[in-house]
Amino acid sequence: MREIVLINITGEDRPGLTAAITGVLAQGGVNILDIGQAVIHDTLSFGILVEIPDNGEASSVLKDVLFTAYKLDQQVRFTPVSESDYQQWVGGQGKSRYIVTLLTRKVTAEQLQRVSSITAKYGLNIDHIDRLSGRMPLDMPADQGKGCIEFSVRGEPADPVALRAEFLSVAQELNVDIAFQRDSLFRRNRRLAVFDMDSTLIEAEVIDELAKAAGVGDQVAEITERAMRGELDFRASFKERLGLLQGLSEEVLEEIGASLRLTEGAETLFAELKRLGYKTAILSGGFSYFAKQLQAKLGIDYVFANELQIVDGKLTGVAVEPIVDAQRKADLLRELAQKEGLRLEQTIAVGDGANDLPMLGLAGLGVAFRAKPLVKQSAKQAISTLGLDGILYLLGFRDRDGQD
Repeated sequence: MREIVLINITGEDRPGLTAAITGVLAQGGVNILDIGQAVIHDTLSFGILVEIPDNGEASSVLKDVLFTAYKLDQQVRFTPVSESDYQQWVGGQGKSRYIVTLLTRKVTAEQLQRVSSITAKYGLNIDHIDRLSGRMPLDMPADQGKGCIEFSVRGEPADPVALRAEFLSVAQELNVDIAFQRDSLFRRNRRLAVFDMDSTLIEAEVIDELAKAAGVGDQVAEITERAMRGELDFRASFKERLGLLQGLSEEVLEEIGASLRLTEGAETLFAELKRLGYKTAILSGGFSYFAKQLQAKLGIDYVFANELQIVDGKLTGVAVEPIVDAQRKADLLRELAQKEGLRLEQTIAVGDGANDLPMLGLAGLGVAFRAKPLVKQSAKQAISTLGLDGILYLLGFRDRDGQD
């Protein structure tokens, strides 16, 4: 009678170990049903599920595995598996799979405990846990570290809405980000990424900076804040704010443009997206004058933003149609995807304001970046802890991949 056995091997990792063990199994004519191997801090954990033919050699094969492992200074455990248990395991391979991604400045046991408890509470089983971030020095400053742990989970959550709400609550409590997304074909096959500009690619709202220079900073900042929270219609608020800038000198634009700072991780993100073959775009309710500066600096393919009308060296304060508002952003995302021959599932959209929500909802991966509470709650995913390059982790990108 054939036997099914799970072989677990642990010990100090060394070259040739896998070849030695599988070589013994090969001599016994063994079939491999499942296999997995991980190395943590030079310590090996190697599991292999085997089917040993009904030829009377089972005890001999396992004895040879034990002897070979002993010579390699490894510990071995054999666990018999019944055919009914094996068939039940095979039957589970059609279950849905999801990816839970934990992003933080420094990974703690409490963070892992809370995430794993929530997945279990909603009926999800963890299959794999991987560290995507690089090795972190012990003396890394608290505000500069990057930690990312990816959980591959199996099953269908009992209540997806409640699951996401609980992840969001824990993320706010522990000052981490927790992403939950279906593990589909498109996750690693996205090819277009579009971005809001103000407070997303740059650490400022340009219209507020212009307003300060025009002496109407407080008035415009208040309108901007209410619009970003979703309390005001974007088109109306945009026209109102722009009207307050009437008469501002064109020279001020150059000064402000030179002072704008890129958001943390922007240069790394765009360098990697370009290396991976992505097309990128700015879809901004801000101004094309500044967006084109970013385009040159980051190598962005497309720019769609609002034009500043200038007459005799001064801003007129008149809005030039078409205004890039929430619906325009969503329409542009759809048009760009069609132009590039892509499905919407292959797109990424990133923004921080209420006027970004339509495009975030339309994209395959919509990310609310350092966003207002309303936007974080409404978007599919949110990143507030790390920089823009944290988006790479949501694609399954490992820090070491950037060194290839």
